[in-house]
Amino acid sequence: METISETPIEKNKEEQEPLITTIGDLCKVCYTCVRDCPAKAIRIESGQAEVITERCIACGNCVKVCSQNAKQYKNSIEEVKQRLHSRKKKAAIIAPSFPAEFTEYSHQILVGMLRSCGFDYVCEVAFGADLVASEYRTLLENNPDKSFIGTTCPGIVAYVEKYYPILIENLAPIISPMGATARALRFVHEDDMEIIFIGPCIAKKAEAARDENVLVNTVLTFSELRTLFQELAINPEQTADSDFDAPRPGLGALFSLSGGILQAANMKEDLLNSNIICADGKNNFVEALKEFQKGSFAPKLLELLCCKGCVDGAGMSCESSGFTRRNAVGDYVNKNLIQAMTEKGDDFNSQYDEIVANIDMTTEFKNDDHRLPDPSLLEIANILKKMGKLKPEDELDCEACGYKTCREHAIAIYKGLAENEMCLPNTIERLKKSLKDLNLSNDQLEETKQALFNAEKLASMGQLSAGIAHEINNPLGVILLNSKIMLDYMDQNSEDYEDIELIVEQAERCKKIVSGLLDFARKNKVILQPENIIKHVNQCLKSIIKNDNIEIVVNSAKIADSEFEIDKDQMAQVFTNLVINASEAMQPNGGTIHIELSDTEDELTVVVKDDGPGILEEYRNKIFEPLFTTKQIGKGTGLGLAVTYGIIKMHHGQIVVESNTDNESAPTGTQFTIKIPRKGDMKQWETMIE
Repeated sequence: METISETPIEKNKEEQEPLITTIGDLCKVCYTCVRDCPAKAIRIESGQAEVITERCIACGNCVKVCSQNAKQYKNSIEEVKQRLHSRKKKAAIIAPSFPAEFTEYSHQILVGMLRSCGFDYVCEVAFGADLVASEYRTLLENNPDKSFIGTTCPGIVAYVEKYYPILIENLAPIISPMGATARALRFVHEDDMEIIFIGPCIAKKAEAARDENVLVNTVLTFSELRTLFQELAINPEQTADSDFDAPRPGLGALFSLSGGILQAANMKEDLLNSNIICADGKNNFVEALKEFQKGSFAPKLLELLCCKGCVDGAGMSCESSGFTRRNAVGDYVNKNLIQAMTEKGDDFNSQYDEIVANIDMTTEFKNDDHRLPDPSLLEIANILKKMGKLKPEDELDCEACGYKTCREHAIAIYKGLAENEMCLPNTIERLKKSLKDLNLSNDQLEETKQALFNAEKLASMGQLSAGIAHEINNPLGVILLNSKIMLDYMDQNSEDYEDIELIVEQAERCKKIVSGLLDFARKNKVILQPENIIKHVNQCLKSIIKNDNIEIVVNSAKIADSEFEIDKDQMAQVFTNLVINASEAMQPNGGTIHIELSDTEDELTVVVKDDGPGILEEYRNKIFEPLFTTKQIGKGTGLGLAVTYGIIKMHHGQIVVESNTDNESAPTGTQFTIKIPRKGDMKQWETMIE
């Protein structure tokens, strides 16, 4: 019975040499590589897409789709340079897809350039493909009742070994064309030689490194070969044309195309009996293996390719379309191989006989199980909940994270392959919330900034006011005293009596202003005592003399607990100042003053609202400044709201004003909102007005 890994991926697992790596500075975390990885061998961690070496099948899809070139595969150019300096014979075996890459050269020019690099032999892997095709035909003929999975693509072999180990017994036990060519060369020439495979496939690097029986020393991609030509200054105009070394291939040159093995083996895909089925590309081969394991179909041969044929390999640098690449391979076979096969007839096939009789075309595969356990439905639901997906309709399956469905994403999170932040809709919602919270914090910061600005002005004004008040108070008292004495001795019918009376009246007014300045500036004692706020407000209103056209409405229905700790005398001054100011603002037309009381467990809120004309916007930042007033000269001291502000601050509360002067948008009026804490220090304590 097959076994499954018991725990999700662990970082401390014995490391393998990575074939594909990520350049962190270039990775933009677009999740394209996640989306295009058939093995889901990419872990997103801390905003970086990391290829998990032990899970990777080296198909190269992530390299192909990364527009930022953040995915890089292991470079073999320096190793090849070293091998080219070896005293051993050097052989370059080139994949059948080369016509699709080097469209600007004839094959004679390309072979000449390779010989200029230092290669003693330049052979076509298509010859090995012919050998492999023949083996497949024999394998199917000798096992008519068994189903096989083609093993020409190393990415497919790795995928089965890692994710479908139960199907290893179905893998055709035949070596790849690369391995067959290497074995043939070592038989025909000599075993002691350096063999470098050149092709379009990154997975060939993994195959050569993994399988010692392949007998290939190094693998170069076509893209790397172009770089090697540049570094060695190999110029096509300065090299002599040359042809490939024997043995020359037949239809094995079509191996790079999807279904090419069938034509080379004189087999074909029959849509009626499904004896042979072909599937290529990352989505198709995965689906085909899934259905094959289920038993949905049982072909004699399931020929699979990770890419859309080898002409679409990740190691190619050619940017022409897939159709153009296919045509280039077909044209090469027609012009250079078909005619030779026809002319030589039976002699062409005889070149294989001795080689086939003396080399081993078989290979073995290993169980390299890297499947991870799936989470339970409950675990999936919990992960989806953390992603903000509480209902089925929340699962958008938008694939922005790189996974087809939200549930696949949740499973990947459980397995340690993904993060919650990869969900774009959820991230957008969280960003919206963060932006909303940030705007709220910004508003609160602006209010605090304004409060500090007001406090700084009040502190400065307090110091100035105290100095002025003390300097004026004494001479003012002398003026007032002597004026009253003069008034007492003066005849009321005298011409000067009215003037002296005016002096007394204005001196009294000055005394009141000075007294207010001292109240504003001095250090005050706040004595906090439990008080019933509803009774206290009503008691304060009884002492206020108002005109008949003013109505005061108190709403205390929202008070759950009426007991608060306040300094009742100072708070009486607050309520009185606000109500008197509101009453005077509504004259001569009159109106209604609304006083609303509400509370929470920790806080009292008092709102005093009038129907007056409102306060102009340019005055609203000044109303708490001492000596500022909008009333007529002689009607106010400009200290009432300044003192009110100070009292509220001493209660560790806050007072804000809202006002509207445009009756077209809404009714005019002004609203003061006071908030103070329910509990305070029961001791007497002193606080400077700040």
